[in-house]
Amino acid sequence: MTKIQDFKASAAVKNVTDAIKNAQELNGTFNFLISLTEDRAIERARKVESGELTGRLAGVPFLAKDNFLTFGGPTTAASAMLKDFHAPLQATAIEKLEAEGAICIGKTNLDAFAHGGSTENSAFGVTKNAFDEAKVAGGSSGGSAVGLALGVVPFTLGTDTGGSIRQPASFNGVVGVKPTYGTVSRYGVVAMASSTDVIGVFTSDAEDAEIVLEVMAGRDDKDMTTLPDFFTPLPGTSSQKIGVIKEFMTDDVDQEVRSTVEKYIERLKSAGHTVEEVSLPIVKYTLAMYYIIVPAEISSNLARYDGVRYGHRSSSVVTLGDVYGKSRDEGFMTENKRRIMIGSYVLSSGFFDAYYLKAQKARTLLINECNDLLSRYDALIGPVAPTPAFGIGENTHDPVKMYLADVMTVPASLAGLPALSVPAGVSKDGLPIGVQIIGARRSDAALLALTKSMETQ
Repeated sequence: MTKIQDFKASAAVKNVTDAIKNAQELNGTFNFLISLTEDRAIERARKVESGELTGRLAGVPFLAKDNFLTFGGPTTAASAMLKDFHAPLQATAIEKLEAEGAICIGKTNLDAFAHGGSTENSAFGVTKNAFDEAKVAGGSSGGSAVGLALGVVPFTLGTDTGGSIRQPASFNGVVGVKPTYGTVSRYGVVAMASSTDVIGVFTSDAEDAEIVLEVMAGRDDKDMTTLPDFFTPLPGTSSQKIGVIKEFMTDDVDQEVRSTVEKYIERLKSAGHTVEEVSLPIVKYTLAMYYIIVPAEISSNLARYDGVRYGHRSSSVVTLGDVYGKSRDEGFMTENKRRIMIGSYVLSSGFFDAYYLKAQKARTLLINECNDLLSRYDALIGPVAPTPAFGIGENTHDPVKMYLADVMTVPASLAGLPALSVPAGVSKDGLPIGVQIIGARRSDAALLALTKSMETQ
């Protein structure tokens, strides 16, 4: 994998053309791309070399998940609904990166509308794991994780709603960062669940993640959920008090995953950190909360795709009902429809109080438990996922089994906490295994400083 400092502004055109060539050559095997923005990328690279474009990331190529609105090509969200959609504006995160001279060379594959945990639910085909073509890439940001793991670019962008950066980062052996909710503007990113959607990054190490997050972070008048810019990289870290979430270290978790986390814990102790077992009892209810709250928000956010204003419109329509019904049937994939139906059900009259309202109350209890623990500990640690990457097709016919892969990532998402996936080892089959580190709100820089210090151990 490459690092940001490996790319010099004086060689911007070569940086971009080499990255595009590598992407084209590797995509035939791994299917991590949806599109390349070759003409626009090379044009920007020439401006960098001429001195017209400058900045901290001048001449550095990157890839964005294809739910970020960008110029130079379509924004599809990996769905048939948006297969021909060209955005009239760019996401704030893209604008901030481009203002520092970074160059987007293309868009990566994902589960359609980010609904999934394997990048198998894409209208553009399945993305394959960077280490084993028979295994999933993880999701929903699988294409971004694989593009980074293959060394095409030094950083890629993703979104994380319930683990969609951390899980594919773990499966592909890269650093994946989900910042505190509101750290980076969501403006110009196709919405999944607005109360948990977070913009994050994949990099080869913590230092590069710091650089990219520092550029993207900060208040945006177009997104009222953004926080004032609090992200300032820290030069180092002192001895930390870290809690191991015991509910994440049960016999239900793959033995190799538990062993990898335990070895990382020993490394933390050797580095002078205090590590203790802690309990987060409400965590057993978080998956149920998540799959009530998030589908409810999905059903609301996807209502705009109606075959009228933009997006796919069925060619075989007679009535207005056909416009709505057939366009949505053709434009959405099975998982999209499943989540719309669940969300519509829990929001419907007679069920709102029984399901949605109760889940939101439970979410408050989760937030309180997390805040209490993180008032006594600097960070929490555990696995990212119960297993290493599973086989392509292994869980596609069992939605509940697929959802269970999110059991360790959804708590931080529901609580709005920063969380990282850090490469920690490999299975006996050579599959990467990551460790998850969770911090208090706005402790993003401290988490990265801790990660950075452990990379040198």
